[in-house]
Amino acid sequence: MRQQWFGEARFGLFVHFGLYSGAARHEWVQNYERLGAEEYQAYFDHFDPDLFDARALARRAKDTSMGYVVLTTKHHEGFCLWESALTDYTSVEACGRDLVREYVDALREEGLRVGLYYSLIDWHHPDFTVDGNHPRRGDDAERERNAHRDMDRYREYLHGQVRELLTGYGEIDYLFFDFTYPEEQGGWAGKGPEDWGAEELLALCRELQPGMLVNDRLGIPGDLVTPEQYQPTAPIVKDGVPQVWEACQTINGSWGYHRDNHDQKSADLLVRMLADSVSMDGNMLLNVGPDGRGALAPRDETVLAEIGEWMRRHRRAIVGAGHAPFVPPREGVYTRRGARLYLHLFTWPLGFVHLPGLAGEATYARFLHDGSWLRMSVTDPEQQADYLTPAGEAPGTLTVHLPVRRPDVLLPVIELTLRS
Repeated sequence: MRQQWFGEARFGLFVHFGLYSGAARHEWVQNYERLGAEEYQAYFDHFDPDLFDARALARRAKDTSMGYVVLTTKHHEGFCLWESALTDYTSVEACGRDLVREYVDALREEGLRVGLYYSLIDWHHPDFTVDGNHPRRGDDAERERNAHRDMDRYREYLHGQVRELLTGYGEIDYLFFDFTYPEEQGGWAGKGPEDWGAEELLALCRELQPGMLVNDRLGIPGDLVTPEQYQPTAPIVKDGVPQVWEACQTINGSWGYHRDNHDQKSADLLVRMLADSVSMDGNMLLNVGPDGRGALAPRDETVLAEIGEWMRRHRRAIVGAGHAPFVPPREGVYTRRGARLYLHLFTWPLGFVHLPGLAGEATYARFLHDGSWLRMSVTDPEQQADYLTPAGEAPGTLTVHLPVRRPDVLLPVIELTLRS
């Protein structure tokens, strides 16, 4: 029951925002450039998100037919977007605003599910030991200093902050932890579930928010799995059990605002990725990184608006839909919602699309974007010699007849009514 709303929603918005947004060169800039606390302090001193508008963000998600949003309450840099009693490294100290409060209130006004991201990593905390992901990993003296850092104290801090988030903002629908890395890197030990007190932390989540989803990145099983920056090629199954899953994807390869990264995915590619995820019973969580003032970049606004227009006409092929037990044609993928089967045409065929196994199953076909009828026929083996008749298909194959010109939408979808 905890996962029911999630499987219905299918599409969510990820929002990465923090001090790295002002740096404008990737959310891992502190790691990549090995910036010390003194160098990184400039981004705290100049943090002024005057254009961060949580209501506008929530409306954009809703207009794009997204059912939930996940905000980075604290990323690896350790900067918190809420008024934490456990640190002064917060947005309230930097700019006088509790951005988590603004965000949660805005989502509830729009009827969206509330997701919070929380990084298990903290490069700012004095007791977080230096490891292979830490900005100070190149300094051998840090190995000696690690002996004086206390991960027990850090665990207490981590659990305390999670308690703050789960008791201070009402009902939370989804908590996205990030991330566990037990493997040794560059001679430095990694961090596993025992470093986070993962079992106790998950128990705390269940106690405080029993209806909340928790992802799989504590290093122990959660409620869903979260493949990142790649698309699975089949429904995810583990030990014979289908898994709830969510593909986490960026628009341009960077999670945080990256001013000079123009490796932008097109709206039609992102829509294909979304349909592909749903066809395999998965969700897609699509990321945006607001800029240093808190606004979405115009290029991201444009992409989301294009996707929103496609979703306005094709929403029911995505929201509430899932995997269909039919083998799709080579031109695309199926999603299914009740007695409706949706064929998402990734490539546009000439004149016909052949659908094995659907003869006698489908009673009506139409384009979803405009509701226009499409003729269907079933292959007759006695007519195979007719050079104007589709050939090479098995007898009984259902064929849908298509216009030569591809519809002017990001991704054409055929809706097929199935016999009940």
